[in-house]
Amino acid sequence: MAQTHGSKQQAQRLEQGAESLRHGAQAQSRENNVSLSTVSHVDEPSQRDESSRLTVRMENTYQLGPTKPFPVATVNRILEDVLTTYLQEAQYDPEFCRQMTKTISEVIKTQVKELLIPRYKLIVIVYIGQRDDQSIVIGSRCLWNPKSDTVSTYTFKNSTLFALANVYAVYFE
Repeated sequence: MAQTHGSKQQAQRLEQGAESLRHGAQAQSRENNVSLSTVSHVDEPSQRDESSRLTVRMENTYQLGPTKPFPVATVNRILEDVLTTYLQEAQYDPEFCRQMTKTISEVIKTQVKELLIPRYKLIVIVYIGQRDDQSIVIGSRCLWNPKSDTVSTYTFKNSTLFALANVYAVYFE
């Protein structure tokens, strides 16, 4: 009888263990279902996702300075040619000057980039204003390395307007 009572207790413990395993598995599957339902996914990867996976890894060059200096004289000639070409016969008009500032900046940036100067970041700023017996002071401040970074500047004037174009060349290490 003692064996029967012991067998019943052992059977009950096994049933309780099996039930707890079943309930645990159900609870775990419920937890998984909850977490699966909160996970969002995209069926089609976007172009941004594909491009981020296709990044090119470049090795360090350990090059701390430019191989050749920035061609300031060449860029000054580009500034002179572009400003003269676009503004030689122009009359001051605020809307016209607003649009020309954007256009001239893009033309200058494109022509300087065509020089294929490696590892320089370019910043092109163009100011156009009216000549009406007044003065203007334009200043700029930059944090840079004077050994490798530089600026090219050209000022253009005609009877009704003035233009100032700056190209900042900052070496990217």
